[in-house]
Amino acid sequence: MKLLITGATGFLGWQVAQQAKTEWEVYGIGRSRSGVIPGVTLLNLDLTDFAALKTLWQDLQPDAVMHLAAQSSPNVCQTQPEASYQVNVVASGNLAGLCADAAIPCVFTSTDLVFDGLHAPYQETDPVSPVNAYGEQKVLAEQAMLQRYPSVAVCRMPLMYGDVPAHASSFIQPFLQTLRAAQALRLFVDEFRTPVSRAAAAQGLMLALHQVQGVIHLGGKERISRYEFGRLLVETLDLPATGLQACRQQDVPMAAPRPADVSLNSDRAFHLGYNPPPIQAELLALKGRI
Repeated sequence: MKLLITGATGFLGWQVAQQAKTEWEVYGIGRSRSGVIPGVTLLNLDLTDFAALKTLWQDLQPDAVMHLAAQSSPNVCQTQPEASYQVNVVASGNLAGLCADAAIPCVFTSTDLVFDGLHAPYQETDPVSPVNAYGEQKVLAEQAMLQRYPSVAVCRMPLMYGDVPAHASSFIQPFLQTLRAAQALRLFVDEFRTPVSRAAAAQGLMLALHQVQGVIHLGGKERISRYEFGRLLVETLDLPATGLQACRQQDVPMAAPRPADVSLNSDRAFHLGYNPPPIQAELLALKGRI
């Protein structure tokens, strides 16, 4: 059985490919040509080139798709909306159409930033209300994919962290570099998320591939601010705390507006067996590797 993973060489895709190859013949589409994944066939393809995508599809004939590729930087989406729209919305709709024609499972990674941050914690049935271009594009992608193929599993993801291959990064790698250099690291006390480790997120996506149709949240079990996460990093990984500073969103100019609290209620996933470990336990398990 062939599984096609877009974004396979990225932070999350690399982990999903590693887990999936135990039960699937895995093919990955990724931007990084340096991202060799043992046991995974990597393909060079521009997802926005629909003709090339159709040719690959006809040659490969996958049995399932994990669509993880995206322009996921809110600031880039805000400043380059046309280019990011092609990747985040148009390519996603095209993939859903191909999966619908073949009647095969399809998993899509969306984001907690489809919400405005005013009414957390958010359930799957809550109305979407993005405050930046990235969130808007993910909403449009969700809608386009579900309209073309209602069986798509739309997985709204939180912040994710973990160890990474050399060509990828999560949001904590710059934090670690700054803290270890004893430089100033300003983190928000007024932005809250429900983070999960990369490993837990990948397990949730594999569960969704087998059990989910429609929208599901794959957040963690702890609501935490970015500053509180920084404190956990310092305490758990024995890092110098001299540079860690608390600030508010308004103190840091950003191209893309940020919602204050997009904590996810992931009870539906928990009932299906999704069980992300506590943040501190995950950080302890990563000690010495990040």
